[in-house]
Amino acid sequence: MADVDRPQIYLITPPAFELSDFSARLSAVLDATEIACLRLALASRDEDQISRAADTLREIAHARDVPIVIDTHLGLVERLGLDGVHLPDGARNVRAARKALGDDAIVGAFARASRHDGLNAGEAGADYVSFGPVGTTALGDGTQAPREIFEWWSEVIELPIVAEGALDVATIADLAPVTDFFAIGEEIWATDDPLATLKTLTAPFG
Repeated sequence: MADVDRPQIYLITPPAFELSDFSARLSAVLDATEIACLRLALASRDEDQISRAADTLREIAHARDVPIVIDTHLGLVERLGLDGVHLPDGARNVRAARKALGDDAIVGAFARASRHDGLNAGEAGADYVSFGPVGTTALGDGTQAPREIFEWWSEVIELPIVAEGALDVATIADLAPVTDFFAIGEEIWATDDPLATLKTLTAPFG
């Protein structure tokens, strides 16, 4: 489990990207910053496109000893040599994913703002639970995961917890004492200098 006094960075890819350009941007970030995990989170349903991206990003990540998981597509994990899966639907498929991938794979679950879903995911075998969005956003129904979930979880539950969604410096500073990982994606990739933006966002880590 991470030291909650100093959270770690969990990097998420953009939902769409041009592979050669993004590979260079990702490599620059990984070379300059300690990253705990990379999540391939393409919105595409094109298996060939996802596979090409996974092959390239896996090589980049593994060359730097960074594990890579894929969002949603459990069936592609072993075929593409990835380290695990991130499940966006809470506890629903955690048990099946653990059975399919074995004990060594990373299985993560997104529980939105539901403590109940998070606990169920943990009991089903998840390696971490993610809550979000933690910032203000018009996406989804706009329900935010409150700080109280992170406070309670960090005091009571040993399973690592991840904060994600609409992160900014103030939110990260507020949650840093009670969060193991911050999942950061579009917050940096949508800017001209992802590395500089990441350093600004993570300045509260100390």
